[in-house]
Amino acid sequence: QVRLAESGGGLVQPGGSLRLSCVASGRDFSVNDMGWYRQGPGKERELVAMISSTSTNYADSVKGRFTVSRDNAKNTVTLQMNSLKPEDTAIYYCKALVRAPPYRNLEIWGHGTLVTVSS
Repeated sequence: QVRLAESGGGLVQPGGSLRLSCVASGRDFSVNDMGWYRQGPGKERELVAMISSTSTNYADSVKGRFTVSRDNAKNTVTLQMNSLKPEDTAIYYCKALVRAPPYRNLEIWGHGTLVTVSS
């Protein structure tokens, strides 16, 4: 069984920065894609950023402010969030697509970490 554990959420003032991390753990698996989604108050869950072995995809609302990176050796993904805005307030969920026999592209979600941007 593959699990994701997020860390790094919290309260930050507008214009500030936060760094989220997520690590995948388990047995007999490899990570295909990994990244972040978020769900704000009264909103649907939406893509923030996903990274594969060949490409990175960002939501338009975070381009130029957020940077996603991964460490394949450690099965981790990190989201560096700069110039945060109140509208970035949300629960941030780590998502991974993993190869774990017999599954070739199994979707795994973390429990989420709360980011609050407020003065």
